[in-house]
Amino acid sequence: MDGFSSPAPTRPSLPAAVEALFRRYDRWLRSVLRKRYGDQADDLAHETYLRAAAQEVRGEVRHHRAFLLRIAENLARDRARREHREESRRADTEAFTAPSTAASQEDALTLKQIVLALPPELRDVFLLTHIQGLSYREVAVLRNIPERTVKDRMRRALAKTSAAMRD
Repeated sequence: MDGFSSPAPTRPSLPAAVEALFRRYDRWLRSVLRKRYGDQADDLAHETYLRAAAQEVRGEVRHHRAFLLRIAENLARDRARREHREESRRADTEAFTAPSTAASQEDALTLKQIVLALPPELRDVFLLTHIQGLSYREVAVLRNIPERTVKDRMRRALAKTSAAMRD
């Protein structure tokens, strides 16, 4: 280099890339997403811009509309899978914890002893979700832990509880 040439143009920062994508494609993207996903459109659009901005900053996006739509569709698909898994878990846990009219006081006492014998972090999640009725997300916020950790602790608590009930 001779020192007199102009520097390479700088790429936009991440916030600037999000704003540029929003300004250019928001009306189109939200319209498409509302037709396909209804009430979820705003959340999907917001997360789509955040995810697309990194590639935009690196200059890796050629066909912006197709790219944004693919991200939004993947997000919607992931969300539907996650909701289906949680609904299945919720149905399983409700079936497990639903009080049976035939359940005796002895069974209730046994369950109480098993729950109290759980490790504290598992017991805490179990009680907050099943006794207090909080969602996994609410427990995560309350305890300042990732939602994934709450789900894992709940899975382990249910496994230990059901194994102990079988014994």
